[in-house]
Amino acid sequence: MADRSLSTSTMTSHSFSKRFTSRVHVWLALAVVISGLWFLYPLAQRVVDSEHVTWFAQESWRDIIESIGLVELPRVMIALSLILMGLGLLARARLAWVFTLVLMLALMSIYLYLSQDRFRIALIYNAVVFWALCKFWSAFSRSSLAAGTLFVFASFYSLIWYATLGSLYLGAQFHPPIEDLPTAAYFSVVAMSTVGFGDIVPASDTARFFAMSVIVLGITVFATSLGAVIGPLFGGRIRQAIQKKARRSMRKNHVIICGATPLALNVYRNLKAKQELVTVVVSPDRMHFYPESTDFVQSDDPSSSEALVEAGVKDASFVLALREDDSDNAFIVLAVKSFPDCRAKTVAMVSMTQNVEKVRRVHPDILLSPQLLGAELLSRALLGEPLDSSIIPDLFFAKHASDTTQ
Repeated sequence: MADRSLSTSTMTSHSFSKRFTSRVHVWLALAVVISGLWFLYPLAQRVVDSEHVTWFAQESWRDIIESIGLVELPRVMIALSLILMGLGLLARARLAWVFTLVLMLALMSIYLYLSQDRFRIALIYNAVVFWALCKFWSAFSRSSLAAGTLFVFASFYSLIWYATLGSLYLGAQFHPPIEDLPTAAYFSVVAMSTVGFGDIVPASDTARFFAMSVIVLGITVFATSLGAVIGPLFGGRIRQAIQKKARRSMRKNHVIICGATPLALNVYRNLKAKQELVTVVVSPDRMHFYPESTDFVQSDDPSSSEALVEAGVKDASFVLALREDDSDNAFIVLAVKSFPDCRAKTVAMVSMTQNVEKVRRVHPDILLSPQLLGAELLSRALLGEPLDSSIIPDLFFAKHASDTTQ
């Protein structure tokens, strides 16, 4: 009894661990969003306390920025970027994972710079989230256009934020001076795009270094943004085309499995464990649990000549018709036998026992009825009858109708 209790506890623990690992990207995305909101909270609290009224009562933009605090300006940029990256982490995007790590390092650096006791808990929390992101890095392995778009948006608005507020803060050090928001936004876009009309020029070393940083960051953001969007868009298609061509060339002496039933999935796992080449034919809208690395052929009609030819039926060793519908399995066997130069042996599964004789008429090499097979094995076990290799052909119903009539 104690062993059973221990076994149950172990299975429960293993099941919980498996569920947690499969959804770890969701928990980490939520943790990153919480981190961004937590980082934004002090500034939001100041706004709630009506402190912003005194900010905009200042005479110049420089005075407004100084009254808010220079350290508060990166706070908004980092917090909003983290919230955006949380969406990318939900999609398991590797680009969002990398950008989140960079933002988390910047966030923790600001907490260390502030060095106040009330920020200690936040620093510890973000350090734990950073560690978890590094530990479960394998959960973020996808390259998607959506994640690239999020990265582009976050990078672009961050640079606009930095360039515009920097231009307003150093406005007196430009010629003519930058004194309003539209002028600052105009100079920021001109500097970022490296157009350089020359109508607004930096007049001090500090302003020149700032303009140089905007130009360098602008080139970097545009270049990386182009790669982040175009790369997954075209790189993924090229990679898929190469993989598809490579898989076609490898389809020799392989096994074709038609269907996504539990039996088909388990047969696939056993064959792959024995290093066999397997191609799976499934419907595009059929939910399945095959691994992503599976060699798929998607077709609404797996018994069609086009689907079987694409799966390499002429070079296959076996074709397993393991769909739920018995008539579909019969048609697959007939389709395989319609190829005159096909040497593949056929296996047909029969789900309903009343259809055994009907499917037998298409002459599959092996006819498998899980219900009859299970019933025969169970009855022999209950009656104490021996199970030897001589009964295997009968249990698998391999005989054709012509054999039984003789």
